[in-house]
Amino acid sequence: MNLVKIDFDRCKECHYCVKFCPKKIIAAGDKINKQGYYTPVVVSMEDCIGCATCAKVCPEGAIEVVKDISE
Repeated sequence: MNLVKIDFDRCKECHYCVKFCPKKIIAAGDKINKQGYYTPVVVSMEDCIGCATCAKVCPEGAIEVVKDISE
């Protein structure tokens, strides 16, 4: 399984990760970070293919993808 880590305090709610995720496993969230932005959430981690598109398109560098973690 892969792991998507989102640094919620660095996120500025551009939602590029939501828009460009090929498996649509990231969605707009309902929690506000300390900067006042609604941060995205991973809704289906088990469906992540580890492509790291979310991390590549994030202008804030707030996303890290760890591939093939042990369960």
